[in-house]
Formats: sequence, C-alpha cells, structure tokens
Amino acid sequence: MTANIYDSANQIERDIRQMDEFKALQEAFEAMKKEEESFVLFRDFQELQMELQQKQMQGLEFSEEDATKAQEMAVKVQDTAVIQDLMAKEQAFSMIINDLNRIIMKPVQELYQMGE
Repeated sequence: MTANIYDSANQIERDIRQMDEFKALQEAFEAMKKEEESFVLFRDFQELQMELQQKQMQGLEFSEEDATKAQEMAVKVQDTAVIQDLMAKEQAFSMIINDLNRIIMKPVQELYQMGE
C-alpha cells in the first residue's frame, strides 16, 4: 500500500508539470529571468523574506531597519511588471496546491472530527 501512495504522488507531480497553470508560472519565471535587474530584485526579495521568517521563528523582533528595508523592497517589487506577473501566476498555482493539500488531508480532518 505504501508504494502505491508514492506512485500516486509521483504521478501527481508529473501531472502538475503538464498543467496550464504550472506552464504559465514557468513562462512568467523565464520572462522575469531575462530581465537581469528584475531577477536580482526578485532573488533579493526572496532572501529578505527568508531572513525575516527565520527571525520570526526564533521569536526575534524585527528592527526598524528590517521594516524599512522590507517596505522599500516591496515597493520596488510592486513596481516591476514581470515580478507582479510572476506573483499572480504563482498565486493561481498555489490555489491549486492548497486544494490538493486539503484533499490529501481530508482523512485526518475527518478523523479529528469524529473524536469530537
């Protein structure tokens, strides 16, 4: 049974790669990479987000410098059309992934509901 579940998961992974939403995300990412300045900004934005998430997970407060840097970078990202397009495509794709996660976790949710 376990191997069958992994086979199913691997099939889902292959199916995801064929989805229009994933292909649109891929195309948006490639378009953004072609604009070097936008790509560097995107990578810097990702790094900043990870740094801030790590601080938050460690229970550390954000400094005023962190907040200012994040706000300035967010404005730059919002003003960059290729990054905005990428983020819109990512959001559409994420909705599908969230739906898949909800479906996969349904047995656990039902189990916990039965315990009430």
